[in-house]
Amino acid sequence: MEWYEFRRRRDGMIHALDGGLWMHRHTLHGERMAHLVSSDKHLLLDWGARHGMDPRWLQHKPLKDPRTGVRVEAWHWDLLGAKLPPREREPLDDVPGT
Repeated sequence: MEWYEFRRRRDGMIHALDGGLWMHRHTLHGERMAHLVSSDKHLLLDWGARHGMDPRWLQHKPLKDPRTGVRVEAWHWDLLGAKLPPREREPLDDVPGT
């Protein structure tokens, strides 16, 4: 249950919408945070259970697939503070397996 980061947002979205875990880091009001995104709700819930996340915190937000323009069911965790994992490796240049 490994998550990946990507240099390009589009590649991260494709990975997440294909059922993978995408760590999307950004800042909000000057605070570092990330969304852990996937179209696989059960995978996200499993990850959350392993990392002390309350299932009620999981957020539903359909995303537009950049390949088709069609909205796809997706969910994400908001990760900030102690819940924000450190960056352990460089972001990927493209989607694994492509």
